[in-house]
Parts: sequence; structure tokens; C-alpha cells
Amino acid sequence: MADLLVVPLKKPSEVDLVKPLKNLISSSYNTSDKTEDYNEAINEFAKLRSNAVWRAFEKYESSLEVIYSYYDQLCALEGKIPFHEIQVPFKWKDAFDKGTLFGGRMSMTVPSFAFEKMCVLFNIAALQSAVAASQSVDSDEGLKLAAKLLQQAAGIFNYLKANVMLAIQQEPTQDLNPETLGALSSLMIAQAQEIFVYKAIHDRMKDAVVAKLSAQCEELYAEVMKLFQKELLHALWDRDWLPTVAGKQAAYHGISQYYQSLVCKSNKSVGEEIARLEHAHELLKAAQQRSGRPSFFQDFVTKVQRNLAEARKDNDFIYHERIPDPKTLPPVGKAVLAKPSALPDRLSSGFKDLFAELVPIAVHQALAAYDVRKAEIVNSEVTKLRESTQFLNSVLASMNLPAALEDAEGSGGDALPQSVREKAAAVRAAGGLRHIEELIAELPALLGRNSEVLDEAERMLREEQESDDQLRKQFGQQWTRLPSERLTETFKANLAKYREILSNAKNADKVVRDKFEAHRQSIALLGGGEAELKAAVPAGGGGSGGSAATARLRVLIEQVETIKAERDVVEQELRSATVDMRQQFLAALAQGGIDEPAVSVESLGRVFGPLQAQVRDSLARQEKLVAELQEANEEFCKEKAGGGAAARREEVLKQLAAAHDAFFELQGNLREGTKFYNDLTQLLVVFQNKISDYCFARKTEKEELLKDLTQNPTRQPIGTTPAVPQHYVAAGTSDDKKGTPPPRPPPPSTSQGGSSAPPPVTPAAGTGALPYPVYPQGMPVPYGASSAAPYPTYVPPPGSFNPYAAGVGGAAVPYPHQPGYVYPFPQPPPYQSYPGYPQPPQQQQQQQQQPPQNRQW
Repeated sequence: MADLLVVPLKKPSEVDLVKPLKNLISSSYNTSDKTEDYNEAINEFAKLRSNAVWRAFEKYESSLEVIYSYYDQLCALEGKIPFHEIQVPFKWKDAFDKGTLFGGRMSMTVPSFAFEKMCVLFNIAALQSAVAASQSVDSDEGLKLAAKLLQQAAGIFNYLKANVMLAIQQEPTQDLNPETLGALSSLMIAQAQEIFVYKAIHDRMKDAVVAKLSAQCEELYAEVMKLFQKELLHALWDRDWLPTVAGKQAAYHGISQYYQSLVCKSNKSVGEEIARLEHAHELLKAAQQRSGRPSFFQDFVTKVQRNLAEARKDNDFIYHERIPDPKTLPPVGKAVLAKPSALPDRLSSGFKDLFAELVPIAVHQALAAYDVRKAEIVNSEVTKLRESTQFLNSVLASMNLPAALEDAEGSGGDALPQSVREKAAAVRAAGGLRHIEELIAELPALLGRNSEVLDEAERMLREEQESDDQLRKQFGQQWTRLPSERLTETFKANLAKYREILSNAKNADKVVRDKFEAHRQSIALLGGGEAELKAAVPAGGGGSGGSAATARLRVLIEQVETIKAERDVVEQELRSATVDMRQQFLAALAQGGIDEPAVSVESLGRVFGPLQAQVRDSLARQEKLVAELQEANEEFCKEKAGGGAAARREEVLKQLAAAHDAFFELQGNLREGTKFYNDLTQLLVVFQNKISDYCFARKTEKEELLKDLTQNPTRQPIGTTPAVPQHYVAAGTSDDKKGTPPPRPPPPSTSQGGSSAPPPVTPAAGTGALPYPVYPQGMPVPYGASSAAPYPTYVPPPGSFNPYAAGVGGAAVPYPHQPGYVYPFPQPPPYQSYPGYPQPPQQQQQQQQQPPQNRQW
């Protein structure tokens, strides 16, 4: 069996998958009430990638299962994580590694998992072709496996041809060009058909069947030859590919004629048999000549020669049939067996999802929407309860209740009411004035920390876009990657959203400070000693505590405390109510789709409906209770005796009661504000990490594209002529104080016909130097030579010497792809460190002595 052509593998590069995946999963899938650790799965995924992309180069059948598993894991993860949010700079080299010679790109870096999938699929197909080529044609199992793998490879190349441009969205390397992929798919199908030919021969099928299979194989190789000879692809293939394809096209044409001759032999059509054998012999010899291998399909050449000799002998002595012209023979029929296989959902046999706990994206989005609806309901109901309670406390404070009631029931006019003592003790236990001042003092630092993180994220985006815009302006249409402004729309929208959140937080901080200043003096009294508090409260006359109004107020105040306690319980139940919607959404997805609004509203109504009813009942009871309190307080005030001192005492007690309520309200607000800023810091750090990953990926992509543009002379305009080196300055010009050296005699003639030497060249008048450089015939022109170079002196240039910089006598520099052109290969740019990524040891030592430029939170 002739050797099968093996598609080379794309060369990968190492990437960091761990950090970007951790950032995305921690920000998108973990919540404050449910945190899962996927570090082990992420590390295993990174190991799987490293093993798969490098194991493929071993080209064993066992390597297929490893790379299958990695591809399946990519597909499974794609359904659970939005790949467009992960910025990993995947770099893959051209499989044929000839991009620069033909105007293409030798490597490509794209920060996209979609690009990674395309490259892994390419290597799967390439490895399948290698494994198929290693199978034995003497084994039935080997032939079956080879045919299966080649058809699968053809299907993969077809899939890549249809999807690669959508995944990359820029100019690909030559191996991923749709035309290249189409040619490779056709090659795989032709080779699969070739396997079926050998399978038919191995299984001793009928000669007519083998002839038809061979005829189809010849047609497929003819199509491959047509595709391989396209202008853009002709120079891409290895040097033995075109001769091999051309040789196989002729060979299988000859084989089909050979087996058809056997059919003619069985039908006693000796004339046609001889014509087909002669034609087969010509084709097989042409195959050997085209392939450049004398032994190419030699076994069939031997068979044809033997049969042809026997047929001619029989015809000469027995049949005496006329030998028809091969062009007049009926064509051999064709039998199509090889077809591209559709890409299956799973390639590996024992696939195990490393991220089985992660739900699909549709379910995750539905869960996120459900959480938003739930948070809206909880926040709305809790806000109603708290605002109603604050209003109730303000009503009681305006009535000086229950302090006025305790004053009326007490015996002394200068004693502190029991409720005031309890409130003062509660304030002191909570830390008093100093505690509130400490909480307020923390706010600017927390706000500043968040602003710094946001400013740093904005700076990275701005600098990345400025760099992209500058290079796009410099290279024009050659700068083929997507513009930064298109890729950063989501980032900028989130930046604006976070800026607005910080602005609202600053306004809320101001409201808290104003409220604190309004009650600062009274809070200080409550947080001080009891003697100080007693001295600050004016003495007043006591009243009768046995009136009906007093008893009624006492009952109403007890009802107020009952309502407050009930509301605390309802608020706790609202915050703790949880429903596992994951299984419901998974079941809905399995049935065909998720109607998130309908499912969420039904579940939320079932869980929170009774609690919302309790909130409405509590608010209705409060309205009635406040009306009764106002009425009872009016009667109480009429019965209560006292002059100006009693009024001043009542006013101070009202202020203390209001300060007590304000203290705990401020404490709650400040704690919530501190938690808000800390939670926001975590979100902003994750957001900054995403931007950092994006900028690093774009930086790597930029460096690769710059390297490609600077190393490939066909993709950039030819620069201007370099300046003349100093050692070529004429030694007889006006700047030369030593004068012109004596002229050198002309070189001897090398002609055989006795011709004279070249005529001498005289210097330009008044200069003593030659007007243009002239060198002896056959002598290479020095690099950078100009009119200032003297004829007599030839000084070898330092370093490397390029004899093709100019032609003899000032000939033009050859263009790329012309003989004698030397491609410039500048050194690659130095390694540039990037925040948060590993650096070479020498740079790490240098940077340890420098302060960090970016503050990470």
C-alpha cells in the first residue's frame, strides 16, 4: 500500500488557564450564601490541556483519547461558562510553518476559547490522519480503523471550513484558511476511498467492485490535485505531496483499468482486455514518473505486465480480436463509499465532566434572574417594615413616650425615667459616640479604596485602547485584529455603572453624617455617665399615674412593642427564605426551554406570599394604633399638670429618645455601608482582574501581530535606503585633509578573446572622487555603497555581509520572492512584564527593589 499523507500538527504554547477561570467562576457562580470550590477541577482542566496538546505529537492511537477528552471538556465547559468573558491568549503556530514565505502568518494569538477549539479540532484531524497512516493493510481491523479515522478527519476539516472564520473573526494562518481546510478534507476522503479499495482487494471482492472503487478513488485524487494546485495553496504543501497526489491519481486510474480488464477476461472480451491492460500499464508507469519513485505501485505494474503478455499471446494464437482504441472504451463505473463523518457531540468514550456541578448557562442565567426577583421582593418588604417602624418610633418620641408616662407614674420629678436609663445603658453597651465616630471615619478610606481599583481598571482599558489606536493608525489595513472599542463596550458599561454606584454611596454617606451631627450632643449624653445625664435633664413635677388615660397609654405602648417584635421575626423569615430553583430550571430545560418569568413568579408567590400578607397586616394595624396613641396622648396631656420646667424636661426627654433611635439606626446604616464597600471591593477586584486578563491577552496578541508584520517583508512597505556607513566615506572629498590616494591600476582582463581591459573612469571635475561607484566585473557591491565610495579602495564592512543589497553597477534591489532577496529578521521585542503574571527570574530580582506600580486589592 502506498503511504498515506499525514497532516502536520499545529504547535501550541503554554497558557495560564487557572487564574482566568478562577476569576470568572468566583465572580459569576459563587454567592455570599453559597460558595463552591472549583480549584481542583480548574487545576485538573489545566493539566488535561497541557497533556492533550503535547501528547498529540506522539502520534499514537492512545493519544487520540487524551485529546478527545480535552475537546469534550471544552465543549462541556462552553455550555456552562460564557467563553467571551474569559481572556486567555491562546497562541498556535501554523501547522505547515511556512506562513512568512507566502505572505501569511506563522503563528496566531487570539484570546478566545473558540479559537482554542478550532485549533484542537485541527490537531484531532491531523492526529487521526497520522494514526490511520500507521495501520497495517494486512489487518482487517487496521483497514477499518484507518477508513473510520480518515472519514472523521474529513468531517472535522469540513466543520472547520464552515466555522473557523466566525470563531477567529480575523485573517487566519494559512493552515486555517477555508480553502486549505477544504483541500485537506478532500485529501482525507480520497485516502479513505483508497483504504476501501485495499479493503475490497483484501476481502477478495468481485473485480467489477474493485474497479468501480478504484475509479472513484482516481476521481477524488483528481479533485485533490485541482485544489492543491491553486495559486494560494500551491507552495504551502510539503514537496512530496503534489507528486504523491499526482501519482496516485494516475495509479488508481490504472488500477481501475486493470480490474476492469479482469472483468473483460471473464467475459472472453480479449481485445478490450488487452486495450485496458495497455492503458493500465501506461497509467501506472506515468504514476511512477509523476511521483518520482520507480517502485511506486510496482506490484500492480508486475501484474499488468504478466496479464498483458498472456492476453497478447492468447489473442495472437487463438482469438485474433481487434484491439480497440482505449478512448473508445466504455468508462468504468464508480462506487462511492468514503464520505465525511459528521462531528459527534462527544468524541471520547469515557468522558467525565470536571465541572459537573456547574449548571448550563441557560440555567445559570435563569437562577441569576430569579435571585434578582427574590432580592427585589425581600428588599421591598424589609424596607416597608423598617420605614414603618421608624415612623412609629418618631411618633412615640414626639409624644415623649414612654418617658412621659413613667414620669407621671413616678413619685419624684427629678428622677430619670426608667426607659431613659435603659436607652442610655443600651447606647453605652453599643460603644456610644466613639463607636459611631469610628465607623464614620472608616468610610472615606473604604470609598477611596474602591475608587482606586476602579481608576486602575479604567487606566488599563484606556492605555490598551490608545496603543491599539496608535498601531492601527500606523499600519492601516494591515492591523487586522478587532478594534478595542468594539471589545470593551461591556467593560465600559460596567465602569459607568460602578461609577454611578460609588456616586450614590457618597451621597448616602453624607446623609448619614448629617443625621449624626443632628443627634451628636444627645448621643453623647446617653453614652456618658448617669450623673451627667441626670444633670442634663431638667426637674419637673410628677403627675397622677392612676388615670384612665395613663392606663390606656400603657396598653397601647405594649401593643407597639408587640408589633416591633413581630416585625423582627417577619424580617428574619424574609431574609432566610430559600428555594432550590436549580432542579426546577434543569427540569424545564430538559423539557425544551426555560420560561424563567413564569417559573420564578410562581415559586416566589408560593414562598413569599404569606410573608407579604403579614407585612400588609402589620402596616394596617400600625395605622390604627397610631390614631389611638394620638387620641390617648391628648387626654393624658390634659390631665398632666406642669409649668415651664415640665415642658423643658419633656423636650429634653424627647431629644434623648430620638437620639437613642438615631444611634441604632446610624449603627445599622454604617455597618451596612461598611459591608457594602467591602463587598463592592471584591466585585471591583474581580472586575479589574477580568480587565487585566483582557489587557494581557490583547498585549500578547499585539506582540504576535507586530512580530508578524515586522518579520514578514511582504506585509509592510520596503524602507528607505540606509545611510552610508562611515568606513565607506570617500577618502578624497573636500572633508579629507590627507588628499586623494594614487589611482589603482585597472584590473587585468579575464576574457579569452584578447579583448582589452575596461576603460578607466575619471573622477568628477574638481572633486577628485568618482561620481558613482564602479566595481570590477564580477565583484560584489558592498552593502550601502554610494557615490561617495572611492573606486580604488574596497574596505570589507564589519559584521554580516549582504552581497544582494544592490546589483553590479547600481542595479535595483530584488523584490521579495526573487532570487537573491535576503529577508530581514530583526530580533524579537524584549520581554515586558505585566502585573499579576510571572516574570523571568532576572526581572523579578530587579523589580523586587522597585515599588509596585499597581495596587491590587
